[in-house]
Amino acid sequence: MPTISPTILPILMLFASNVFMTFAWYGHLKFKESPLPVVILVSWGIAFFEYWLAVPANRWGSAVYSAAQLKTIQEVITLVVFAGFSVLYLKEPLAWNHALGFALIAAGAFLIFHKFT
Repeated sequence: MPTISPTILPILMLFASNVFMTFAWYGHLKFKESPLPVVILVSWGIAFFEYWLAVPANRWGSAVYSAAQLKTIQEVITLVVFAGFSVLYLKEPLAWNHALGFALIAAGAFLIFHKFT
């Protein structure tokens, strides 16, 4: 049975956790008629599964990546997941300024992962 590389496993887990968290934070926007206390409880229930993925992803990922790198991976994944979620689920288009902002964040991620001497 093949095992997943320790450099890839945390990324896959963080990606999956972000799908849960994006639905927890923004999925309710399609159900604005739902009472806020219900939305909060449902969001907490969804976020519970996000934590079951994110916490071990960061624990195991810390064997390969620094904390700053893990946080950077998390943020880039968050933007990718949110962009897809926004377009596919919320039906909100992304504009050029969103793409430019994401590109600038990606440039920051590049700097986190490269050592300059």
